[in-house]
Amino acid sequence: MAAKSANETVIYPFVAFNFSVEIRVDGVAMQICDAAFSECDGLEMTMEVKTIREGGNNGKQIRLTGPLTFGSVTLRRGMTETFDLWKWVNLMLTKPETRADAEVVVFASDGTTERARFILSRCVPVKLKAPPLNAKDGAVAIEELQLAYESLSLKDDSDTSGA
Repeated sequence: MAAKSANETVIYPFVAFNFSVEIRVDGVAMQICDAAFSECDGLEMTMEVKTIREGGNNGKQIRLTGPLTFGSVTLRRGMTETFDLWKWVNLMLTKPETRADAEVVVFASDGTTERARFILSRCVPVKLKAPPLNAKDGAVAIEELQLAYESLSLKDDSDTSGA
């Protein structure tokens, strides 16, 4: 049996430029945001840790895990004629219980092979920022959406529950 070459054992990291964001909001659209987002930041969870010291044992500490906290995801895209984001925020004024489910999909460099899928549940828009307007620039008008989410998970292909 021949040993594997170094190239066969290297696992390359994913590229960060091929991704899509899928947001579903009941009462607005089956899938809002027809235009692709150019940036996605804030997919994070942090576990609180409590440190306990045992009396008389100065050389050791005990770490107990606590609850997870989740960040807010910030999405930026070039503004288009699709105003579903704005409709969603306006809907929150009359139906504050409205929530969305979102998925951030990371693709391979070919743009079609799915590498990872992050599931954000019960999302709420906490900030929607119109693009800065400047007549002397010819820059793309970028709008920004910030979502708070109740949980974050990574979809596992071996998961048969459909989550």
